[in-house]
Amino acid sequence: MIVPTGSTRVAGVIGDPVRHSLSPALHNAAFAELGLDWTYLAFEVPAGQGADAVAAMRVLGIDGLSVTMPHKDTVAAAVDELSPAAALLGAVNCVRREGDRLIGENTDGAGFLRSLRTQAAVDPAGLRTVVLGAGGAARAVIVALAADGALVTVVNRSPDAAARAAALGAAAGGAAAEASGGPSGSAIVGGAKAVRDADVVVNATPLGMTDGDPLPVDPALLSDGQLVVDLIYRPERTSLLEAAAEAGATTLNGVGMLLYQAAEQFTMWTGHDAPVDAMAAAVGLDLAGS
Repeated sequence: MIVPTGSTRVAGVIGDPVRHSLSPALHNAAFAELGLDWTYLAFEVPAGQGADAVAAMRVLGIDGLSVTMPHKDTVAAAVDELSPAAALLGAVNCVRREGDRLIGENTDGAGFLRSLRTQAAVDPAGLRTVVLGAGGAARAVIVALAADGALVTVVNRSPDAAARAAALGAAAGGAAAEASGGPSGSAIVGGAKAVRDADVVVNATPLGMTDGDPLPVDPALLSDGQLVVDLIYRPERTSLLEAAAEAGATTLNGVGMLLYQAAEQFTMWTGHDAPVDAMAAAVGLDLAGS
């Protein structure tokens, strides 16, 4: 274990709530594995103060920041520059330094796809997928799936937010197909009944984080042959995943996505390849069994 000193570089995660976060375990395990003089902390930042956290990052010399809800949109407006992915999504889940400038990135989509492929052996191309939600994480998943050739239906209680998220996915799917000549993904707005015919169902809402939360979808719509993914990882097995397992579906929680998006961030900050196995072991994730 490296003991922090005056020269130790600092990274952290902001969110509300954030004390449950596994990100400190992931990143500190990676720093220790490679012998890097870095440390990673969790900062509880109340809703509406994401921009203040970015300002503090400048003042305190913090070298890397992970961003979780509810700050992804406000941080996007507070950094000096956005990566193409973050600009498209209007959401930032990672801030890195480039000299004196703070660059907003988004690694959620890449982390989600890597989790699907590694843990569930699923190639999204051509699959009927339903994404529940239209917030920052949902938009990243929608765009990533559509760009990978999936047929995405966005289900959200706010029709306007759903339409904006679907438009991003449709544009990403068309652009990816034109660039690669591969299958064209799509994204449309639909109702919850679309879940019945889906190959993959993704919960990208916060429903399930708190005891007593209603299910984000009617469990009668779930069935065997489906993959149901809940981006929540605390609790490890949400009510949605319990209902999906009872229906015979394959289930996956959000730890894998968290791991792989964190690995992308680690490399952005340090310039080193992330020691994924050590990071996975730190949070009890068995990649060999995936």
